[in-house]
Amino acid sequence: MSECLRARIRAGDPEAFAELYEEYARTVYNYAYRLTGDWSTAEEVMGDTFLDAWRGREQLDPDRGSLKPWLLGIATNKARNANRGTGRRLAFLARRPAVEPVADFAEETAGRIDDARRLAAVRRVFGRLRRTEREVLALCVWSGLGYPEAAQALGVPVGTVRSRLSRARARLRRLTDQQLADERAENATAHTEPQRRRGEQSDETAFAALPIQQITEASR
Repeated sequence: MSECLRARIRAGDPEAFAELYEEYARTVYNYAYRLTGDWSTAEEVMGDTFLDAWRGREQLDPDRGSLKPWLLGIATNKARNANRGTGRRLAFLARRPAVEPVADFAEETAGRIDDARRLAAVRRVFGRLRRTEREVLALCVWSGLGYPEAAQALGVPVGTVRSRLSRARARLRRLTDQQLADERAENATAHTEPQRRRGEQSDETAFAALPIQQITEASR
């Protein structure tokens, strides 16, 4: 992104801002999707991000460099607002594939992962990370920001970004390993339990007949 374009955006040039949108709209959307876990919310976050960017264009530093950290910093705050009070942050990722291939994410955050089951486990446990951990992973891993740019986006020191990213990677590995261990235990139990006779019903028949959504809500 040239300094000339930055200056044009600061001056309120609609064509320059359109170029900015074309350059970073998908980046902002992908980032918002990973923080909210919902495509419609991500679209709202993306729209609000560029609206705020246009409104705050005069505050741009003319010599700051890339506009990507600036936009993702706005998106971070918008995603936080969208998630506040829902209690279901990123639960959507446990039920749907990621927008982009997960291999790149898994390689950076959980080491070299080749097993498809492990990749699925990473997606399922990602929503259990702390908000700050998800944000730093989304910025540094998915969005490709360096430590200084991520620090700018989050409004924190570079050292904080480094420590958060290290903790997030370590915690994600632990959660993924535990998820896989639990799944292996469940599979082992399923294979060793005797099959029921034809027509035999369990004591949980009534509960099993409930819609999946009711079961999910009842178990919370």
